[in-house]
Amino acid sequence: MSQPLVSVVIPTYKRPDKLRRATRSVAEQTYPNIELIVVDDHSPQPASDTLSGDSFDTLDLVCIRHEENRGANEARNTGIREADGEYIALLDDDDDWRPEKISKQVDVLQRSEDGVGVVYTGCEYDYGAYTREVIFTCEGNVAEDLFVGKSFGEFSTLMVRRDVIEAAGLPDERFPSWQDREWLIRLSQHTEFRVIQELLTRRHCPEDEERISNNYTEKRDVSFPLLVEKHRDLARSYGRKYERLFLASLLFILGQDALRNRFYSDARKQLLKSVYYYPFDADRVIYALVALGGRLSYEPARYLARTMHGRSDGTITE
Repeated sequence: MSQPLVSVVIPTYKRPDKLRRATRSVAEQTYPNIELIVVDDHSPQPASDTLSGDSFDTLDLVCIRHEENRGANEARNTGIREADGEYIALLDDDDDWRPEKISKQVDVLQRSEDGVGVVYTGCEYDYGAYTREVIFTCEGNVAEDLFVGKSFGEFSTLMVRRDVIEAAGLPDERFPSWQDREWLIRLSQHTEFRVIQELLTRRHCPEDEERISNNYTEKRDVSFPLLVEKHRDLARSYGRKYERLFLASLLFILGQDALRNRFYSDARKQLLKSVYYYPFDADRVIYALVALGGRLSYEPARYLARTMHGRSDGTITE
């Protein structure tokens, strides 16, 4: 079986130690035909300097530097445009991969029928005090799964055929968050998905660290209305149920973020609206009840949840 070129794209900004770890995980892949494109979004220390002290003899490595900071999505898209590979794999600079990830994804793509253009993997989430292992299950025509809020991981779990990206378009640079979910919706209109139910991706997300996914106000004011504007009609085309589930799932995520960021009034509003759009989900009802008491109910619930996470060592299947 042939070994087509895989282009790995790492957007990076101001995280040299994490970039080294991510790049090392690419260099350690068992798959032999990889080009790595690191897009430096104008870091104070250029990425080329960060990586110059390491030896990547087996890796075709290119560093591209933006002349000004333009954001992770633009950096990611710069790398995709420069990629020559038949398959594109995306890796955030604070994540890393198991050595066999690329090889297994290529194998699935080559053994699948032509209609399959996205392969993603299970993921281990390292929160510092505890880890969470998640095996995803959705595959095939996954648009309905996306509209109801099923999980697919993030950019770092994905490998996508180049021709599917050309059909669906690049990630939308207007989104400060939810870029991955928005892109997945568009990809789902052009191809089928396959999942590898193994923990081949690892995300490092300490709870006290500022991350794009934690920027609640931008998600509320920009990403949420833009995502609804772009895809509400598409969700409705699958049936009114999917329109309501689409809104309910987004509001649920928004409400959870509001709670984590201590926007208690917002949390109550978003979570109650989520229950209004779809009242048959126990988790959403529980979160809405927790939000009603603001800090007095959220802090004990948060402590209990963290304690249970810390004591559990099982794998979650979603």
